Amino acid sequence: MDQAVREQEFTEFAIARAEKLRRTAFLLCGDWHRAQDLTQISLAKAYAAWHRIHGDRAVEAYVRQIIVREFLSQQRRRSWHEQPSDALPEQALDGGQERAELRLSLLAALARLAPKRRAVVVLRYWEDRSVEETASVLRMSRSAVKSASLRALADLRVLLDEDLRV
Repeated sequence: MDQAVREQEFTEFAIARAEKLRRTAFLLCGDWHRAQDLTQISLAKAYAAWHRIHGDRAVEAYVRQIIVREFLSQQRRRSWHEQPSDALPEQALDGGQERAELRLSLLAALARLAPKRRAVVVLRYWEDRSVEETASVLRMSRSAVKSASLRALADLRVLLDEDLRV
């Protein structure tokens, strides 16, 4: 296949899916700027492999897998860690204040989970992936995914309960 055609196909894919991929990255890392970086890194890696994967129906799944693995890889690197701030920027509140507060509490609790458990929760419940798909992406056994899911949900319940009491 001609290089120009491959580049055009990749460009169309990236434009169509970038925002959805960035949302997944945000759920993993909890920071829009870092999510953008994860998305760009993943798309760059997908571009390098485009000659192999462009005809596959699972291209988006392949790129999501790159995002998850890149996130976990960055979590292992000590130099990447940033210290979160306790102060949130002021935002205008509308009629959905209660829902927004709950969403913020959920995202804050999600950010406090261990990286692997966070990845399991995002893939299983936000991305609505099966146990098998999650196990494949994270290179875990099915039973390890089930166990991590149960523990992560229990951790989230505790964290949310603490947040909602305050």
